Amino acid sequence: MPKTHHIPASGKTCHWGVFAADIPPVLEIDSGDTVVIEAISGAPAVMPGPPFTVPPSYADVHANVKPPFGSGHILTGPVHVRGAEPGDALEVRVKDIQIGCDWGWNYIKPLAGALYEDFHEYKLIHIALDGDAMTAKLPWGVELPLAPFFGVMGTAPPAEWGMQRSIEPRAFGGNLDCKELGVGASITFPVFVEGANFSAGDGHARQGDGEVNVTAIEAALTGTFEFHLHKNRNLALPIAETDTHYITLGLDPDLDQAAKQALRGMIDLGTEKTNLSREEVYALLSITGDLRVSQVVNGVKGAHVMLAKDHLHGSTA
Repeated sequence: MPKTHHIPASGKTCHWGVFAADIPPVLEIDSGDTVVIEAISGAPAVMPGPPFTVPPSYADVHANVKPPFGSGHILTGPVHVRGAEPGDALEVRVKDIQIGCDWGWNYIKPLAGALYEDFHEYKLIHIALDGDAMTAKLPWGVELPLAPFFGVMGTAPPAEWGMQRSIEPRAFGGNLDCKELGVGASITFPVFVEGANFSAGDGHARQGDGEVNVTAIEAALTGTFEFHLHKNRNLALPIAETDTHYITLGLDPDLDQAAKQALRGMIDLGTEKTNLSREEVYALLSITGDLRVSQVVNGVKGAHVMLAKDHLHGSTA
């Protein structure tokens, strides 16, 4: 029978700013199991004062985990899936996301963001979060509905790649910052090492497409993930789906190239799932597909294509 496991965020379960094949897993599971993963977000410099409450896990992680590259995302994991081998794929179903504390943060950072030429001063804001009402109240009074997701999710990179920063998304996933990957989404990642070794972090209570100033509403989140191993399914990049859409991702320092990757991925997926030709899927994407910018601020830029399932299969499928 599938089991449910829990990983709290702590100095023993988190790693900071890096993906690597040799990070020891903190949990071993079987395909079909569910894992509740707590994740926190933010270095000591962004911690708020009263009236906000900082969970004790922050102090534990800050004191006991050091980022090898000096910055990056605090990640919980890795989770080792028994039987996973290079050339397989790991499907991660996002079953639930809960807000982990009563605040989030956003900053403008010099030399970062889409408009780094225009904004030269550091500016940090804290944002009140209501996890029951699922709302955020911005400092200037506007209230927004929350739409939480994990900005960083990924498997371990190949051993020969060495240590990879969490900032740049890669073929293993990582800092995808695609706001469509919330509750109900299923993301399938390539497996490059034995056990796959999945980690998650960079909780976003809400984010706009592009994440243009380099941060969203960064927040502590608790995610419930269900893991399914698919043998011998070679993937070049992660792919995703929701109840209503297929989603393909593109990653490249050149946004044009990232867009082309995402489009080619959807053409491949469309022909795999139907008897349509590549030309027919390409035409369909121009008629009804949505080509969107995931983020433009992580060095390696992200694009994604969304195609409604009933537009591909027909509304009676």
